[in-house]
Amino acid sequence: MTDEKIIQEFTALKGVGEAKAQLLIDKGFDSMEKLRKATKQQLTSIKGISEANAQDILDQVKQQRQTPPSKKPKDSKKPTSQKQKPLEKPQQTQKQPTKPKQQQSDEATPSETTEEEEDVEIIEETKEVKVKKKPTLSPETRESLEKRKAIKKRTPKFLREEWFRYKRIPKNWRRPDGLTSSMRQHKKYRPNVVSIGYRGPKQVRGLHASGFEEVIVHNVADLNHLNPATQAARISGTVGTKKRMDIAKKAEELDVRILNPGV
Repeated sequence: MTDEKIIQEFTALKGVGEAKAQLLIDKGFDSMEKLRKATKQQLTSIKGISEANAQDILDQVKQQRQTPPSKKPKDSKKPTSQKQKPLEKPQQTQKQPTKPKQQQSDEATPSETTEEEEDVEIIEETKEVKVKKKPTLSPETRESLEKRKAIKKRTPKFLREEWFRYKRIPKNWRRPDGLTSSMRQHKKYRPNVVSIGYRGPKQVRGLHASGFEEVIVHNVADLNHLNPATQAARISGTVGTKKRMDIAKKAEELDVRILNPGV
């Protein structure tokens, strides 16, 4: 098959455009059969394809894999159309039933192999799943955490004044301080300004989203001063990989959660 035909087949999938189809072809997936045998990790390794997009592509390919039985009536209709036109050659009708049986046998082998691969993927995913440790919190702190989540959902993204007007003005927030600034005066149809009303409860300020209190760790000895029930470790960015591995081992022994294990 040519690249144009393969691109047409790939672009028929939801979430795959011409650019992503070309990337798949460049990585060796130059047919639908190879794409069916691909794993989620292989697709996510391609630049521009996220985990959700890879899972969506694999689900669509699996649905197409289950649809081949619908092709059988189409093949069965072909001999009827051939019977109507050439009535003088009845031998063709006897030879044709042998072809669908061969097709069925050929189609049965890839489906069996793909089902085995699916089971392997599910087993691998279940091995990687680990339940993260949660802190022991009082009901009051849990309520305040839920309130903070609700406040965070309705807080807008604060942008700099007139970031859209000039190319060199970045989007990061700066307080408007102009004397005639409409944004500073809170006039209508102006963007929201950082104010006290968007702040979270005082009891939960500074806590991680999980509810842990973050403590920066530089070495293994710093873990001994942590309370595993309420505090979690965040490894400093200046720590090397060797010392990071030692900290991770010690944290497993002390049952301390690390907030950035892979950074």
